[in-house]
Amino acid sequence: MTTTAPGGTGPGAPGPATARPAAPDPAAPAKGVAPGSSPWQLARRELRRRPAVRVSLGVVLLFVLMALAAPWLGALGGWSPDAFDKAAIDPYLGGQPLGSLGGISPEHWLGVEPVTGRDLFARVVHGAQVSLLIAFAATAIVVLAGTAAGIAAGYFGGRTDAVLSRLMDLTMSFPSLIFMIAMLSVAKDVNRIVLMTAVIGLFGWPGVARVVRGQTLSLKHREYVDAARVGGASSWRILTRDILPGVSGPVIAYTTLLIPGMISTEAALSYLGVGVRPPTPSWGQMIAESVAFYETDPMYFVIPSVFLFLAVLAFTLLGDALRDILDPRGGRT
Repeated sequence: MTTTAPGGTGPGAPGPATARPAAPDPAAPAKGVAPGSSPWQLARRELRRRPAVRVSLGVVLLFVLMALAAPWLGALGGWSPDAFDKAAIDPYLGGQPLGSLGGISPEHWLGVEPVTGRDLFARVVHGAQVSLLIAFAATAIVVLAGTAAGIAAGYFGGRTDAVLSRLMDLTMSFPSLIFMIAMLSVAKDVNRIVLMTAVIGLFGWPGVARVVRGQTLSLKHREYVDAARVGGASSWRILTRDILPGVSGPVIAYTTLLIPGMISTEAALSYLGVGVRPPTPSWGQMIAESVAFYETDPMYFVIPSVFLFLAVLAFTLLGDALRDILDPRGGRT
């Protein structure tokens, strides 16, 4: 009888064990990514790889350029946002625009407003300037205040953390929308754009502060932070050189997701009549004024609504992509 030693290759020997693939290392770089890639290099590579994100980024840049060039675009169309064109409306039909699709013509590229005859293209591009200015300025206030409060609470801890955390809870539990409506209703002789920016920013910082606080708590006991502390580095140097770069990724991702919410908030307040005052145009104000004409002139309602929808959608898709790239753990459930 033939015998085969264990591990042999004879007819009675068991076959070689099937090699199982090793479990992927979460800390290992992604396929096709250089080991030393920075978060910005990774973000650029991922943004180039996703067609939907490239389209969203293009739409965002288009809206930003449109807001920056609003005076020149309005002049290119030949109308200012406050100029009345009585020849473009029919006084015998309640001021309805002449022609089809809300008065779209070579003179008025997106049509005109009913009753007034103001050019919709000029008002839309100037409305983008107002809406995006309020959204970007309010987001800047939120991010700066939230980042400063979150880093201070997470790094110093103790009484500082307790006071700032209770302030976050108090601000988040406050009925912010009711306060915004009341504040903007009683403020008569003030710059509405500045007031809306300040009021929206006042209630938005706790969300950023909580994210930054959690990141700071996980970073302040890292080896390089302890080494800097033992080496005699000041708290300011540690916060700016070691902690702040570590929380920048989640903050950037959160910032991009904040902007569409700010645009929607400004539009909602203007729609409720407590936002930007006429004749200053904004998308929310235009939608509010178009409600009375949605049956007789639907294009007056559709045009600003489409611009608002595209802006919010583009910023949301771009923010989701940046969150997945720069803060992958933040998107996990």
